[in-house]
Amino acid sequence: MDLNLLTLFTAVAECGNFRAAADRLGVTRSAVSQGVQRLEETLEQPLFRRTTRSVRLTEEGERLLQAVSNPLAEINAALESAQSATGAPHGLLRVTATSIAERFLSGPLITSFVEAYPGITFDVTVNDEEFDIVAAGYDAGVRLGEVIERDMVAVPLTGEQRQVAVATPGYLERHGVPRRPRDLAEHRCIGWRPAFDTAPYRWEFERDGRAFDMAVEPQVTTNDMLVMLRTSLAGGGITFGIEETFQPYIERGELVTLLDDWLPPFTGFYLYFPSRRSVTPKLRALIEHVRKYRDIGPQA
Repeated sequence: MDLNLLTLFTAVAECGNFRAAADRLGVTRSAVSQGVQRLEETLEQPLFRRTTRSVRLTEEGERLLQAVSNPLAEINAALESAQSATGAPHGLLRVTATSIAERFLSGPLITSFVEAYPGITFDVTVNDEEFDIVAAGYDAGVRLGEVIERDMVAVPLTGEQRQVAVATPGYLERHGVPRRPRDLAEHRCIGWRPAFDTAPYRWEFERDGRAFDMAVEPQVTTNDMLVMLRTSLAGGGITFGIEETFQPYIERGELVTLLDDWLPPFTGFYLYFPSRRSVTPKLRALIEHVRKYRDIGPQA
C-alpha cells in the first residue's frame, strides 16, 4: 500500500474538509479525494461519511486515525531531523497567536527569528478563538497561560501581564474619572468580542482577593484591538486590554490608566505545543529563540 495515502487521510480527518486538507498539503483537492478513495478501496472500508456540507469519520476511520496519527507525526519529525542533521532547520513552521500577544506579534521577535533561520518559512495566523491546534495543522500556538490545555508543553514568552482600562485625558476631562468598576456604567466604553455572534468580553477585576467580572455594555464593540485602540485615542471612550498593547501611548501621555487598584497582574503568555509529538528541528529553533528573546529582550 502507498503509505502517502495515510498522510492524505490524516490531513482530511484533522481538517474535516478536502479543500482545507489540500491547502495544507499543497496539492489539488482532486488529488486528495482520489487518494482517500484509493485508500478506502485498498482497505475495503469506508473511512468518511461525505455530505455536501461536511466530511466526518466513520467508526473505521476513527480507529485508523487513532492508530496512525502519532506514528506518522513521529516519522515526519524523524525525517525532518535527518534532513536538518547536516544543516540549519528548514521547512514550513505554522503558528497561531492570539491578537493580544503583543510581544510575539509586534515585529522584533519574528524578524530576528527569520533572520537567524532563513531556511524556515514562518506562517503566523492571528486567531482569538479556542481550538485544537493539532487538528488545525499548527506546529505551535501563543496564548495566555491560563487558557492553555494541560496536555500541552508551555514555554514562557513573557513575565506576568496585566489588563488595564484606558482613556485619553481629554475624554476624562469631559466625562470624569471612574473611581470604581461600577462607575463604568456612566461612561462610553469600547469593548471586544471574538466573533459577531458572541457577547462582548466581560471586563475582569479583583479587589481584596475577590475576583469578579462586569458586562459594561459597550457603545462600540469590535473584534479588532486596533479599532479599540484608535477609537480610544480619538477620545471615543474607555477601552480595556493587555497593558503591553497600550504601553507606548501611556508613556507618551496619550492614554491614562484607570482603576489600577482593581487590576492586579496575572500569568503571562506562553508558546505551547503538543506533548505527544516529537519536537521538530524548526520548532526547537523557535522554542530556543523565544527563550533567548525573553531573557535578553527585544534586542535578541
